[in-house]
Amino acid sequence: MVENLIIIGSGPAGYTAALYTAREDFKPLMISGTTSGGQLMLTSMVDNYPGFPDGIMGPELMVLFKKQAERFGTRFVEDEVIDVDFTNRPFTVRTSSTEYKAHTVIISTGASAKWLGLESEQRLMGKGVSSCATCDAPFFRNKDVVVVGGGDTAMEDSLFLTKFVKSVTLIHRRESFRASKIMQEKVLSNSKIKVMYETGIEEVLGEQKVSGVKIKNLKSGDTSTISTDGLFVAIGHTPNTGFLKGKLEIDEHGYLVTKGEVKTDIDGVFVAGDVADRLYKQAVTAAGSGTKAALEVRAYLQKMNLDTLQ
Repeated sequence: MVENLIIIGSGPAGYTAALYTAREDFKPLMISGTTSGGQLMLTSMVDNYPGFPDGIMGPELMVLFKKQAERFGTRFVEDEVIDVDFTNRPFTVRTSSTEYKAHTVIISTGASAKWLGLESEQRLMGKGVSSCATCDAPFFRNKDVVVVGGGDTAMEDSLFLTKFVKSVTLIHRRESFRASKIMQEKVLSNSKIKVMYETGIEEVLGEQKVSGVKIKNLKSGDTSTISTDGLFVAIGHTPNTGFLKGKLEIDEHGYLVTKGEVKTDIDGVFVAGDVADRLYKQAVTAAGSGTKAALEVRAYLQKMNLDTLQ
């Protein structure tokens, strides 16, 4: 059997693409991974997704996305894609247990936030630990927070947070930032931001919510504790493109390279969401790109059918 469309990955981008293509009766098959729903499954309250004036929990929002896509006939497989073959048509998508064929493919595997690797960090995820300042800053209004990182993302997050919080302590492991000079200047001139160089985070403190962080001066070895209401980890993202190396064009940071927003250099293979988004990384922008990818699939399949009839 050759599928009209296989969607690799879930989250807002994949589910939206599934919804649009299922409504067109293309009967999409989504291979969602062993953990479906994307990064919103790690988020607590989502206040900035349109249509939910009282906010909604991230996992609950993803359940609704899935139900809506399922309502129109999307089929789901909870498995990991380990390989693809885009050199022959129909395309081949392989999981650890099965091989699938498809006329079109949408890749919506997302990008995973990099973490510090602390047990306490994982335990307090969504309870004061966040990787998305633009998502969660309003929850820390007039509070003290810590940001860890030294690149442009850490600078941008710190500056954005100052619009809401009382103070930001920016912690970086090295003796200088690697961010662009202009971003560094903005951070260093902001009275709400305190910078601590050559410092690492040893532990996130708190039981039900973050209450502080244990830090270590990497030069002297001295440890101390900072009281804080939140920890924002801003050390980058890793696009989930490992299985695509050598199959599609990938940039130096691991993101898929697109043409015309959602197209790739292979006709019939499309991209949606954070796997190609180096900048925005929002649920609503991911959903928007899922819509665009779905409409491109429709145009491609309609053209393919017309060519077959001629």
